[in-house]
Amino acid sequence: MTAAPAPPSTLLRMEHIAKRFGTTVALADVSLDVATGEVHALVGENGAGKSTLMKILAGAEIADAGTITFRGLPFAPRQPLDSLRMGIAMIYQEFNLAPHLSVQANLLLGRERRIGGLLLASTVASDERDACHAALARLNLRVPLETRVGDLGVADQQMIEIARAILSDARLIIMDEPTSALATDEVQRLFTIIRQLRQHGISVVYISHFLEELEQIADRLTIIRDGKTITTGTIAREEKKNGTGTVLPPEKTGTGTVSSPIHPSSFTIHPSIFTRQTIIKSMVGREVNEMYPRTPHTIGQPLLDVRDLAGRDAPRRVSLTLHRGEILGIAGLVGAGRTESFRTLFGLGPRAGGTATLNGVSIEHFSPRDWNRRGVGMLSEDRKAEGLAQSLSCLANITLPALRRASRFGFVNGAAQRTEASDIGKTLAIKWAGPDHKISTLSGGNQQKVALARLLYTRADVLLLDEPTRGIDVGAKVDLYRAIGQLAAEGKAVVMISSYLPELFGTCDRIAVMCRGVLSPAYDVNELTPEKVMHLAVGDASLTTSN
Repeated sequence: MTAAPAPPSTLLRMEHIAKRFGTTVALADVSLDVATGEVHALVGENGAGKSTLMKILAGAEIADAGTITFRGLPFAPRQPLDSLRMGIAMIYQEFNLAPHLSVQANLLLGRERRIGGLLLASTVASDERDACHAALARLNLRVPLETRVGDLGVADQQMIEIARAILSDARLIIMDEPTSALATDEVQRLFTIIRQLRQHGISVVYISHFLEELEQIADRLTIIRDGKTITTGTIAREEKKNGTGTVLPPEKTGTGTVSSPIHPSSFTIHPSIFTRQTIIKSMVGREVNEMYPRTPHTIGQPLLDVRDLAGRDAPRRVSLTLHRGEILGIAGLVGAGRTESFRTLFGLGPRAGGTATLNGVSIEHFSPRDWNRRGVGMLSEDRKAEGLAQSLSCLANITLPALRRASRFGFVNGAAQRTEASDIGKTLAIKWAGPDHKISTLSGGNQQKVALARLLYTRADVLLLDEPTRGIDVGAKVDLYRAIGQLAAEGKAVVMISSYLPELFGTCDRIAVMCRGVLSPAYDVNELTPEKVMHLAVGDASLTTSN
């Protein structure tokens, strides 16, 4: 008779963690345990406390109450260096890299040689270069150490973050929304790396709102809501498919053997098995019966017509016709030129050619001010750098672009301004103390909702949305999809860039695909499949492109 396998050792245990920011309770009572060599998913709505909990573990925040045990020892980090020395590394959703420095400099940042406290920045020993090469090789990343990090793509920058964690001899790596800016093939590449880390006994805490990812990569998950631990368990494995609808092969280790997730019976805490529906219910505290709610809307007359739009480098050629009451999706691989198309059209990037008409009127000047005055608004994919004013309140961010709406004779009606902003906040389910809440203290997903609230406040007729649900939890996505559908029902026109195909198929009336800077004709969503979208995205000429 074969003996039962020994339960895996507990690497991390966080018990009854609490954290308050002024009057805002970020964490009330959260507990989490992670086993050695485990991929543990941490899920919850925006503002539930996931990032705050991990920042406490990473030493970026200090807990008000609770205890942490790591590798069997009491642990109370007071700064990030404490956690790094203990073997804990965190990869933030917005990378913590120095883009103007080389790959080597980024890998060695904080590990430079010192003599008597003096930094020897000008010299790098051969053993340090060898260690950098070894870390990159472990990730199958072939990038010269002298390469400027800012010149790398998003996926490679993420690999640099992971390589830096490996160099620090991390035993636990925290990944916060690691796939939010990755294409399908890059996601699978990341998953391969995570499985390799697991095989080497390195644990990963994985924060994501994409539940199908958790089915592929997570051994267990912990759900938190309103700053409290709700439950811990395993995920019911559904038939795994990639973004093209193809069934994925079994997980394999580097030796070719099948790697199974840690069996739930190995754990003694909450051995629940969750389906997607029960995960969502636990996250939001209510049933979410329809992931992509459809608001009835009628497609009307053409509103915006763009012909042969071209930028200095990208896009090469973009033509589209957008109708009133229509939701048009734009798919494509990362780097295909989707974002550049929006920026060129909106006047944020140089235009090399092309024309546009709005309501039958030819547009002479492509500038954000002119577009805004004509009722066209844009949501940037980079909310931190250009989407929001981080030093201001939510109220200011929502209403500043259209103060005239709450003004009379040059005076702003503050009460009316605040009331409408509050109503929009309720529509998008923003978790805040109110419109006067400082935006920099909100979670990333709630900041994204504020950026969307600004477009709703300006009452734009045409909305250009670049990755609008990036970093937004499942419940909030449903609210957002419903809001977009309502805008279409009101006769507004929406163009939405998304790297998440189910989102485009679930919400859009038509979909066009960008490939190497050229936008395809728009297809009725019922004429397309994920496979056809991928054919168009990679430039497969065998697929007919009738409009």
